[in-house]
Amino acid sequence: MLGPVVNALTVIVCSLLGCFLIRGLPERFEQTLKKGIGLAIIYIGIRGAMDNERPLLLIMSLVLGALLGELIDINKRMNSLGLWAEQKLYKTRSDQTAPVNTAANPGQGNKSFAKGFVSASILFCTGSMAIVGSMQSGLLGNHETLYAKSILDGSISIVFGASMGIGVLFSAIPVLLYQGSIVLLSMAVRDFLSPAIITEMSAVGNLLVAAIGFNFVCLPEDRAIKVANLIPAIFIPLCYLTLTAH
Repeated sequence: MLGPVVNALTVIVCSLLGCFLIRGLPERFEQTLKKGIGLAIIYIGIRGAMDNERPLLLIMSLVLGALLGELIDINKRMNSLGLWAEQKLYKTRSDQTAPVNTAANPGQGNKSFAKGFVSASILFCTGSMAIVGSMQSGLLGNHETLYAKSILDGSISIVFGASMGIGVLFSAIPVLLYQGSIVLLSMAVRDFLSPAIITEMSAVGNLLVAAIGFNFVCLPEDRAIKVANLIPAIFIPLCYLTLTAH
């Protein structure tokens, strides 16, 4: 659970910095931070993928995983889930806000809190990095991906905290619960997996981490790799090696 805890604490600390110490941070700082962290993510992903011992299985996993992911369209479903959560939480906040005749806009504080909480929670939880990094933490005890994600989330938390307020801080709760659940589930099944299966699953996962880095560094949003649609590729080595072992 070290990776999710570090990620959640980073969000809390950096949100406080953004709320109370930093105001009006230029967007160019955020963009430069993203590209620098993206380079580090590419390095971490490629280095981990080099542990692969079955290159053909890795290629097959990516091909079959991409076909399955596009068939399900995981990326679209994750985006739809994020939009649904945003609409529901905003509606809940709006319904709970009593109309008060003041000089300020009624309920503006609640709306600001909801905006920060929802925007940060969706961004930090629905990305592929959270899933892949948490699986690596649970299966291998390797927290590097979640540490890199913590730095990225922290830099974004500073910017969001400065512009959206204290609600960003509370996004640490769903981050911890979501990533922690994936870690615990991965730990629960780890003892049933052979070292070869874990190695190959991790290699595919690390390659997806590298893809996330490429998205940050050099690919425009309309041409970005849909990493979420490649997530099924992580489980292809599990199926293949399990079937061929008997």
